[in-house]
Amino acid sequence: MKIGIIQQANSGNRDDNISRLESKIRKLAGQGAELIVLQELHNGLYFCQTEETSLFDQAETIPGPSTERFGLLAAELQVVIVLSLFEKRAAGLYHNSSVVMEQDGSIAGVYRKMHIPDDPAYYEKFYFTPGDLGFQPIDTSAGRLGVLVCWDQWYPEAARLMALAGAELLIYPTAIGWETSDSPEEQMRQRDAWVTVQRGHAVANGLPVIAVNRTGYEADPSEQTGGIRFWGSSFVCGPQGEMLWQAATDDEVEQIVEIVKQRTENVRRWWPFFRDRRIEAYGDLTRRWIDK
Repeated sequence: MKIGIIQQANSGNRDDNISRLESKIRKLAGQGAELIVLQELHNGLYFCQTEETSLFDQAETIPGPSTERFGLLAAELQVVIVLSLFEKRAAGLYHNSSVVMEQDGSIAGVYRKMHIPDDPAYYEKFYFTPGDLGFQPIDTSAGRLGVLVCWDQWYPEAARLMALAGAELLIYPTAIGWETSDSPEEQMRQRDAWVTVQRGHAVANGLPVIAVNRTGYEADPSEQTGGIRFWGSSFVCGPQGEMLWQAATDDEVEQIVEIVKQRTENVRRWWPFFRDRRIEAYGDLTRRWIDK
C-alpha cells in the first residue's frame, strides 16, 4: 500500500497554503498514492499560540468549504485524503477535527481530537471542545484507519482502543515543535520522546504508525514567547516500530512510503500481545489515580 505524506511550512496566506497542498496531492497521486495524510490544521498558521476570540472566524462546518474542495480532488484523483480542520459545530462549540475523504469524494468519517493540551504557545483548550466520538476507526477503500490528532499521540490508551476496534493503521496529523528558548539538549529530548512514544504504540499494537507534522517557524503574535519552530520529522514506522522513512526537521517534503499490510498479521503471530492481555485485571485504568 502506497501512502503519501505532506510535510509543509505554512504562512498566513491560507489560499496559498491550500493551493500548495493541492499541487502536492496531485503529485503524490500521480506517483500511485492510495492514501494521503496532511498535517494538523493544515489550511493556515497554528493559531493556538494566543487566545483571541476573532480567530474563531477561521472555523468551518463539516461538511463545508474544505471537505467540498478536497472531496472534489479526492474524487478526481481516486485517492483517500486525511484532512485536519478547525470545526465549527455550533455557536460557541468548536473542535479540532480530522476528516477522511473517500476516493469518491464523500466523507468516510470524522474524528474529533480527544486530548486537548493547554501549555504556553499551545492554548488549545481555549478553542477546542474535547471530542465526543470516541476512538472509532474509519472504514475506507484504503483500509480501516485509526485516526488520532497530535496530543492524542502521547496516550497509549487511545492507540490501544483504536487497535482493539480493528484499526489497520494509526495516523497522527500533528503540529508540534520547539519553543525557541529551550536549550538544544532539551529540544532533542522532546523530539526523541515524541518519536519513541509513537514507535511504542506501533510495537504494542502490532500496527504501522503514520505521523505527519508541519515544519517551519511561526512567530507568537503576542510576543510572549519566542514562537514555535515546528520540528517536522514526519515518519512512518512498521508494526515492530521499525523506521520505514523519516523526514528532515526543516524541509518541506511530499513523499511516498510503501507498507505491507500482511506484515501486521505476521508480527501479531510472532508477538501475540493481544492474546496475553489480562483484561480482567485492568479495571483501574479507568480511574484518575490509584490512591493507596
